[in-house]
Amino acid sequence: MQELIFDNNVASCLDRCIGVMAPQGVFVIADTNTNDLVVNRMRAESQRIAQAPAIVINSGDVNKNLESLSYVWEQLGALGASRHSLVVNVGGGMVTDLGGFAAATFKRGVPFINIPTTLLGAVDAAVGGKTGINFNGLKNEIGAFAPACAVIISTTFFPTLPEAELLSGYAEMLKHGLLAGRKECDELMRYNIADNDQSHLLKLLEESVRIKVDIVEKDPHERGLRKALNLGHTVGHAFEALALSREQPVLHGYAVAWGLVIELILSHLQLGFSSAELQRLASYVLQNYGAFHITCHDYPELLRLMRHDKKNLNPDTVNFTLLRKVGDPVLNSTATDDDIKTALDLYRDLFHI
Repeated sequence: MQELIFDNNVASCLDRCIGVMAPQGVFVIADTNTNDLVVNRMRAESQRIAQAPAIVINSGDVNKNLESLSYVWEQLGALGASRHSLVVNVGGGMVTDLGGFAAATFKRGVPFINIPTTLLGAVDAAVGGKTGINFNGLKNEIGAFAPACAVIISTTFFPTLPEAELLSGYAEMLKHGLLAGRKECDELMRYNIADNDQSHLLKLLEESVRIKVDIVEKDPHERGLRKALNLGHTVGHAFEALALSREQPVLHGYAVAWGLVIELILSHLQLGFSSAELQRLASYVLQNYGAFHITCHDYPELLRLMRHDKKNLNPDTVNFTLLRKVGDPVLNSTATDDDIKTALDLYRDLFHI
């Protein structure tokens, strides 16, 4: 069972966890940004990792790749890590994804703790046991289900983040609100991320993570209910991949926000999802996330990318999670190429592209 700790006293929580686990050595995995901004600060506050070696990888999702993974494995071996060691992943989703996969596969499994330093990492990547890397131009193509022993979630590092990074994580929280119900969704849409109210945000974050965890505990390996968490991601991942091919990468949460709009358009077309709710979300996304610019010439590539999505049950159809209404997801929905093209057309109309 993954222990979730919501506390802004990160160092003391980490020391307590390490004391209980009593590992034979602690190894920190961070990227260049979090090593400079967070790990050095934590060394001054945490007795348990004051002398722990750090394995530092280059920052950015483009480095969540086989080369970085191989480097982490090499360093764990060179530093003498064993199955009785502990890995502490400090960073955003890129670090917890790659670091978790490295730990899960090194010597057939080293326990690890995640300390997400971004809102997106806290609400999404660090929780739920998904680990992995990008491969062959596809997001999270190689990976494994391997939950962290503990996840220490705080807002203490968020003031250093640009507002765009906070909005990226907030899109995943909006997704959870759409899955949970009207009350949760309304509360999220009322909060202004620019207010920088850390205590309120931590409360919203805890509620959002609990929504995800409740789903994951019922379906840890994504055989049924957990597929609901893919809302917005079939299209979102395709947008991310297209943006990378343009050498103009976009933040994951932004792609998810745009993906939510398109998948709610499909929900409206196929399941009668409320047009008023669709318009409301589209306006919110346009105001906060802007638009991802596409033309009809991008449709064939977007369709190709969607067919590569891991959720698809066969190569000829694209699988979606859709909504009948807020709080009522429909799993394993499919759409024809014409349906998807129509949704992309309507997205462009809504976003004035």
